[in-house]
Amino acid sequence: MAAVWQQALALDAKFNAYRTPNNPQFRTLYIRRRSQLLRECAKSGKDPSVRKDHLHIRAQLLNSRYGSPAFSDGGSIRSRSISLRSGGRSGLDNFDKLNLSDSKKHRPMKRVFDSIEVVPTDEAEASRAMAGGKTVSENYAFAGMHHIFDQHTAAVTNVKFGHDDKTRLACASLDGTLSICQVIPDPANVICMLRGHAAGVTDFVFSLSNDVILSVSLDATARVWDIAAGKCMRVIEDSMAAELLSCVFHPLNNNMFVIIFKRNSKCFVQVLNISTGKGYKGGSSKVTGKVLALAFDSTGHILWTGDDKGSIHSFTIDVNSGKLIKARRITVCEGLPVTCISARSWISREARDPSLLVNCCVNALCLFKIISEDGALQLKKRFPVKQKRSSIRSTFCPLMSFRQGACVISGSEDMCVYFFDVCKESKPCVNKLLGHSAPVLDVCFNCDESLLASCDEQGMVIIWKREGKQIG
Repeated sequence: MAAVWQQALALDAKFNAYRTPNNPQFRTLYIRRRSQLLRECAKSGKDPSVRKDHLHIRAQLLNSRYGSPAFSDGGSIRSRSISLRSGGRSGLDNFDKLNLSDSKKHRPMKRVFDSIEVVPTDEAEASRAMAGGKTVSENYAFAGMHHIFDQHTAAVTNVKFGHDDKTRLACASLDGTLSICQVIPDPANVICMLRGHAAGVTDFVFSLSNDVILSVSLDATARVWDIAAGKCMRVIEDSMAAELLSCVFHPLNNNMFVIIFKRNSKCFVQVLNISTGKGYKGGSSKVTGKVLALAFDSTGHILWTGDDKGSIHSFTIDVNSGKLIKARRITVCEGLPVTCISARSWISREARDPSLLVNCCVNALCLFKIISEDGALQLKKRFPVKQKRSSIRSTFCPLMSFRQGACVISGSEDMCVYFFDVCKESKPCVNKLLGHSAPVLDVCFNCDESLLASCDEQGMVIIWKREGKQIG
């Protein structure tokens, strides 16, 4: 019964943000009350098989009412048209003196990360049983390489699986191309190469429906690609020929996206409407430093940027008007570039713990706690990785529910892939993969964690398979 109760709570948590999008206080109250009722129901000793049937029917009803959480409000944009075309101090000594203060007194966090996932506590026997009783180390043991791709002639800067997709992988490279790869079933192969950029591709992102890719490049253009056709649909050009450095879709509205461009040594954050090709009024902001990383929270209310001066800026964004408001500036380590930001909301049975994962060129991977509704941060932990010059990226492992512990993974300049359990106080590294012959720049899991992709500065992409996990 406890196991069924946890499944029901996790299901409701997934859909919680869609019930009352303008009333976050009610969403919090709903989940608390739902948890209380499910606990009481579990104690009453009702037939578990009846509860499982009820859970299945409820999932179908929620899907029909709100759509799948992974695709809600995103839709397909294939048919839409657009007309766009270090220095400083370094080392861990500085990092130990992190300055996380700012000029504003932060407010208690009320609405950050209303879309939540479940991470069991040490007493979560039922959840551990659902995960097969395995330890975190056993869950992230790998049997070897599934496939190696070498279609790119320069460093592969990004690798990403599609949303809720375990078969299709995209890669971006400094050779100016993107590739779409099919990794399941065997043999893995390159479906198509996306050619058009005249310089290195710095970032890309899938639309929520996985039918479109948005990419940005040092050639001062962003391109919208039709994945099925393997062709460029639109070109987005900056009128001043500015380098485009990073991009991200709004998590709940793929008609809105954010790009970073560099013009005359200054960087700008710009919110654009992909249907009209125009920027939103009030949707632009100048930032100091060269912005290298972007991340939204799951509600799309907060946007973080990381720059080459060692700072993270937070913005609040109105999803209806696209208006961007600068909120915070947090110094991670002065003068050392922030190269990657990832956001995730976790929840235990006791409390929320929304988190930000940050790579910085200080030989460390940093985990921050988000402590206010405008994106203020508090350092929780740091993990040792080798990073002094390269644009290393990291990510949260996608499966958090019904498992003791929670993992993050990162590339490293020592040519390894590292797995860290954020719940362990000592010896947090639970696995390390060796196989690359150059610094590992990016890592990503497919949706069910059966495969892991990693890429390096020589253009190699390795697909790793997890021990004991069915492939296909």
